[in-house]
Amino acid sequence: MRLLGLVLILTAPLVCQQSSAPDNDYVQEQFGATCTLDPGFKPFVGDLNADGIEDIVMVARCSNPLVDQDEKDFKVIDPLNSFYGYGNTKITSGFGQADPRLKGISLLIVHGSGAEAWRSKTPQEKFVVINIALKAVTLKKMKMKRKKSVTAIYVEESTGDQMTSALFWDGRKYKYEPMGSSME
Repeated sequence: MRLLGLVLILTAPLVCQQSSAPDNDYVQEQFGATCTLDPGFKPFVGDLNADGIEDIVMVARCSNPLVDQDEKDFKVIDPLNSFYGYGNTKITSGFGQADPRLKGISLLIVHGSGAEAWRSKTPQEKFVVINIALKAVTLKKMKMKRKKSVTAIYVEESTGDQMTSALFWDGRKYKYEPMGSSME
């Protein structure tokens, strides 16, 4: 009996960790039927907007996220094309369909709220980041001006030139910052 109790105590944290991982039901509940998780990438959890509450970043395949944007209360954003001068998602959302490097890949970001953080039924904010040709993604600290650090989403882009970029929350929106050579 003691052995059974010990096994239950030791495996309980594992069960909790596994059950907290997002699945396609969660993605479709939050972002609509046009998005499904990409099984080739693991989700990342961190505090992206510096409010002390856990947020999540997931890689998904989204065929047309603009369709569900209003109903599911998220914002489709294109920080890369905004950086280069044109981020109107009504137009740039069509770019990814023609570019074979993008293949409908999007980053889904959920800013958590309350004790449930990103798992909350009503998260603080949600974003679908489009037009990022990614090969790898991770969360890391990034130094900003005035030596302030933020958690940024680092993306190794699959553009053929080993480009790494960062997406970070500036307090109002996500910004794109090209970094140069690969994360490797």
